[in-house]
Amino acid sequence: MNIYERLTPIFQDVFDSDDLVAAPELTAKDVEGWDSLSHIRLIVAVEAEFGIKFSISELSGLKNVGAMVALIEAKTS
Repeated sequence: MNIYERLTPIFQDVFDSDDLVAAPELTAKDVEGWDSLSHIRLIVAVEAEFGIKFSISELSGLKNVGAMVALIEAKTS
C-alpha cells in the first residue's frame, strides 16, 4: 500500500468526508474545515500511522500533501 492510500482514510476521518482523497496537489484551501485544530489532529494521526515525528520547521515548510508525502518517505526510508 502506498503512502497516499494510507493517508486517504486519515484525511477522511479527520475532515469527516468520505469523498476526500489524498493527492499530491491537495492543500488546506481545498478542504472544507481544514483549520488549525484539524491540522494538528491530521499531523498527530499521520505521525501515529507512520511511526514518525515532524518538527515544527518541517511542518511550516509543507505546501501541499505531496510535500508531506516526500517528508514521510524521507523519514521512513
